[in-house]
Amino acid sequence: MQGLAAFRLLWLGQALALLGREMTWFALTLYAYGKTGQATTLSLLGFSHFLPLILLSPLAGALVDRYPRKWAMLVADLGGGVATGFLLSLYLLGRLEVVHLYLVSALTGALSSLHWPALSAALSAMLEKRDYARASGMMSLAESLAGVGAPVLAAALLKPLGLGGIFALDLLGAGAAVLSLLLVPIPNPGLEAREKTSWIGEALFGFRFILERPPLLGLQLMFFGINFLTTLAATVLPAMVLAKTGLSEAALALVRSAAGLGGVAGGLLLSLWGGPKKRVHGVFLGMALSSLALALMGAVEGPSAWAALAFLESFFIPVLNGSNQAIWQAKVPLSVQGKVFAARRMIAWFANPLAMLLAGPLADRVFGPRYGQGEGITLMLLLFGSLGVLWGLSGYLFPGVREVERLLPDAKESQATAP
Repeated sequence: MQGLAAFRLLWLGQALALLGREMTWFALTLYAYGKTGQATTLSLLGFSHFLPLILLSPLAGALVDRYPRKWAMLVADLGGGVATGFLLSLYLLGRLEVVHLYLVSALTGALSSLHWPALSAALSAMLEKRDYARASGMMSLAESLAGVGAPVLAAALLKPLGLGGIFALDLLGAGAAVLSLLLVPIPNPGLEAREKTSWIGEALFGFRFILERPPLLGLQLMFFGINFLTTLAATVLPAMVLAKTGLSEAALALVRSAAGLGGVAGGLLLSLWGGPKKRVHGVFLGMALSSLALALMGAVEGPSAWAALAFLESFFIPVLNGSNQAIWQAKVPLSVQGKVFAARRMIAWFANPLAMLLAGPLADRVFGPRYGQGEGITLMLLLFGSLGVLWGLSGYLFPGVREVERLLPDAKESQATAP
């Protein structure tokens, strides 16, 4: 089994694991906010996940290119199962506290730093170039399907099964991911022939590769900016919904599921369409349109209106991410994609923990005291979403970024000079 057939089996396992993880995340969001009633709790939960993810990305990228990608993904999926098992044990013993959520969130963030570059590089090796955007759309579709189903399932099952039941379902999803990985062959181009060098040299290689190609660096700086602005708003969005609806699980599930459904629709569109011929249009317009929907959430009232806009916000994200992923897969040699993709993610995603660290205090200490907890967050959505629209459209003002596909040739293995 190889090519698209192997990818579909891998996709199925990853989709089930994503569903389990999203159910757990939804349940933990309710648990953490219910314990403290503060948006800062949710922002710290996100911060504890993203900080190790970002800091360990360069080292993880070096590991991915030095060892088989399959084993890197297995370690990440098995580690995620162990983390969930730890939460389940504490819950059954009656000792689960918010601080434990921070610790497990940090562990899963560290494991994600390994999983993402391994998965991205594995897909590049498994598939033909013409299938890159379609495969990216399918992966976005898996994320979005989990986004649709997880909130509904978690909200429906929390009362009959309790938090422990949600953890158990998460463990089943992790098992499905591990099983599919064991069954699928994943090529490792150039792995055996590559000379082993220092960890530091390999970790820094991805940054050197990007710095030597200013159009790629500019593209990632665009993502740094949009991630910072939208994360400032999106981190506290669940707190706004819960604050304005009296801690309604159903309202939060509706908004989360609508967002997931929008991602499903966007992922299906990209899977069938393949994205715009000039990929940067998908990147810049995706940023602007997604941010516009986020901004409008601050101008409307009620779960139905929030859900409709959450749908639109997520609809454009697969096109945005899939277009960007197709650019990088075409411009970076397969043999060094692990290191380069890890560095790429660190540049773009370093904005996320910074924004998460700021979002909670801004909501609880700045906007909340002046306008009220719910109303203060709606103002944050309107402000930072609007800035995101301007930021996305500003990409057209920079020729080096706008013409990245023309300025950089498609990669060949001979172009990669590993450290």
